[in-house]
Amino acid sequence: MSVSNPVVRANDVAAQVASWLESPLLLAIRWFVAWQFLKSGWLKISNWESTLYLFQDEYHVPLLPPALAAVAGTAGELVFPTLLVVGLLGRYAAVGLSAVNVLAVISYAHVLLGEGFEAALGQHYLWGSLLLVVAVFGPGRWSVDALLAGARR
Repeated sequence: MSVSNPVVRANDVAAQVASWLESPLLLAIRWFVAWQFLKSGWLKISNWESTLYLFQDEYHVPLLPPALAAVAGTAGELVFPTLLVVGLLGRYAAVGLSAVNVLAVISYAHVLLGEGFEAALGQHYLWGSLLLVVAVFGPGRWSVDALLAGARR
């Protein structure tokens, strides 16, 4: 096929525009998802007694005692999003936050899977999908990971 083919040219233009948008899009994804979990982690750490109550009586985290689940969940909601914001260990942060997201759904399934909570469950699907993008494609050029990779070369 000739390079002068209009379909090939149109695809080349689209690829060029997409490459310009890749880093800002990955940054926006990282910040959007991180913000959702940072808010939740901050709320938990701000009122620890309430957090412990929720993990004892409302959330049903499998295999972990409630106090340990509260610490692990809160740490995950604060550490992984912080790494995502700066793009440090971006893929690992995305996978770690995905695990937090899945555990949140499992632990609160008795509510999230009930009638009337479809939108709340949909948010978890959205966050999981966006985290998958970062896990697969990395945090982008606007990240500490990219700076470190450039310094290594």
